[in-house]
Amino acid sequence: MNNIHETIAGLELAQIGWVVPDIHAAVKFLSGALGVAGFPEPQHVRAQDLDMTYHGKVVAAEWLTTQTYNGSVFIELVQPLSGQSMFHDYLGKYPAGGTQHLAFRLPVKGFEQVTQALRDQGYAVVSEVDHPIARMAFFDTYQPLGVVTEIMGITPEGWEMIRQMEKG
Repeated sequence: MNNIHETIAGLELAQIGWVVPDIHAAVKFLSGALGVAGFPEPQHVRAQDLDMTYHGKVVAAEWLTTQTYNGSVFIELVQPLSGQSMFHDYLGKYPAGGTQHLAFRLPVKGFEQVTQALRDQGYAVVSEVDHPIARMAFFDTYQPLGVVTEIMGITPEGWEMIRQMEKG
């Protein structure tokens, strides 16, 4: 049986996701102090609009999010606003915020195999999204890794969007 490290070893690290209490302060710090440029204005997201599940059910949740590409990986910032989600849970446990998830990507055709391998190893799905650009599953891997592991199965349309974002 594979362990989680073997399961994700062949995937491409795509994103570091921070949950923060103040997205504007986080952007200001990353842009100013560290020179991480290119964050667009944060977008207001509703879980219900994405049919994003939280422990198997679509529930009311809202947050702000923005992300940029730094030349090797996307940096995503999320500020929970209201409702219930894995982002709200994280900020409740760590009020100062921090790295909440690491996202690994692959073509959508391999999504089921990888996510099933994680399920078979006993890792629970915290949230899922089936979007035209990607299928996403967030696994509770806090115990072995200290963060949630996101698996992104990227569709052909999603790969085109990623290429555009990487170009700036």
